[in-house]
Amino acid sequence: MAPTDDTGQLAQDSTPTGTTPHPRPPAGGAARPNDRMPRWLPRAMVLALALVGAFQFGSWAFHQLTGLLINVLIAFFLALAVEPAVSWMAARGIRRGLATALVFLTVMVASAGFVTLMGSMLAGQIVTMVEDFPEYLDSVINWINTHFDTELKRVDIQEGLLRSDWLRNYVQNSATGVLDVSAQVLGGLFQLLTITLFSFYFAADGPRLRRALCSVLPPAKQAEVLRAWEIAVNKTGGYLYSRGLMALISGIAHYILLQSLEVPYAPVLAVWVGLVSQFIPTIGTYLAGALPMLIAFTVDPWYALWVLVFVVVYQQFENYLLQPKLTAKTVDLHPAVAFGSVIAGTALLGAVGALIAIPAVATLQAFLGAYVKRYDVTDDPRVQGHRGRDSRPSLVARARAWLRPEGQPAEAPGSGEG
Repeated sequence: MAPTDDTGQLAQDSTPTGTTPHPRPPAGGAARPNDRMPRWLPRAMVLALALVGAFQFGSWAFHQLTGLLINVLIAFFLALAVEPAVSWMAARGIRRGLATALVFLTVMVASAGFVTLMGSMLAGQIVTMVEDFPEYLDSVINWINTHFDTELKRVDIQEGLLRSDWLRNYVQNSATGVLDVSAQVLGGLFQLLTITLFSFYFAADGPRLRRALCSVLPPAKQAEVLRAWEIAVNKTGGYLYSRGLMALISGIAHYILLQSLEVPYAPVLAVWVGLVSQFIPTIGTYLAGALPMLIAFTVDPWYALWVLVFVVVYQQFENYLLQPKLTAKTVDLHPAVAFGSVIAGTALLGAVGALIAIPAVATLQAFLGAYVKRYDVTDDPRVQGHRGRDSRPSLVARARAWLRPEGQPAEAPGSGEG
C-alpha cells in the first residue's frame, strides 16, 4: 500500500540518528527572527543625525558670532598693549580700575583732540579749494587752449556738467546712499564701544582673569599659561613701540618735505601721515598721503605731484629697509616671517589680521621656542656658506685640468706658484 502524503512527509523529516530536523522556511516569505534590524542601528542613526545637527548649529553660530569674536580679539590685544602702563600705576598705589580708566581717558582725549583739529583744518581747506576752484579751472582751460588750439570756455563746461546725466545719476545715488552711510557710521561706533568695553575689562581685571584661568589647570600648566601671558604682553608692547617709532620717523620726514614746500599746517599733516600710515593696515598709506596731496594742491598743483612721489618712495624705503630692521629688534621676529605673517593675517581676518598678526606670531614663536630642543652646530664650513676643502675642485682647478696636455701629471694639492 502506497504511503499517503502525510506519512511520506513524516518519513522524510525523520532522521536515523534522531537529531533535530532542519527547519523549513516559513510559508509566505515571512522574515526569520535573526533577520530583524539590529538594536544598535537606530541608536547609531540617531547619534549620527545629532552630530550632523550639532555641527550645522555650531557652524551657523560661529558665522553669526564672527564679528563679536574679532572684536574680543582686538580688545584682548589692546588690553595687552596698555597692561604695562596699568601695572606701573597699580604698583604705585593706584587702584587697578582707576589706573585703567586714566589710561583710556588719556588715549580718548588725545584721539578726540587730534580728530577735531584735523576736521577743522580739513573743512577750512575744502572751503578754500571751493572758492579757488574757478581760478584753477581757468588756468587749466587756458593751458589746453594754448597747446591744442581749442576754444573752450568755463561757462560752457559748467553748463554741460550741470545738464549731464552723469551728474544727475550721481546725485540720486548719493541721496539713496545716505542711509547706508549712516548705518555704517552707527555700526562703527557700536563696534568701537564694544572693543573699548572689552579691552577695559580685560585690562582692569587682568589679575582676576589670570587667576580664574589658572584655577582650572594643574600647577605645571599654570606656570606655562602665566609665561605665555607675560610673553604676549612684552611682544605686543614691543610691536607698538616699533610702530610708534616708525610713525615718528615718518612724521619727521614728511614734515621736512611739507615745510620745504611751504604747505600750510605742516606739523598737523606730518602727525596725520605718521599715525594713519602705521596704525591703519593695508590702506593706511593711501589715506595718509591723500590729505597732504589735497592741501598741497591748494598751494600749487605741482606740489601735489611732489608729495605723491615722496610718499611712494618713502613707502618703499619703509617696507624694505626700516620696518624689517625695527620689527626684528623689537619683537625678535625675522623680517621674512613678519612679512609672511602680515599676508596670512590679512587673508584670514582682513585689516584686523594684518594689525595683530606680528605680535601674535612673535608671541607664538617665543612661547614654542622653549620646547624646541637645540644642539651645538658643527664647525663644517658649509654651515657658513663656504665650500669645504675636500669637496669638488674650484673653477680654476677644473680649467687647469682641462687645459693640461695629455700625459702631464697633475699638480699636487696645495702646490702652486710662489
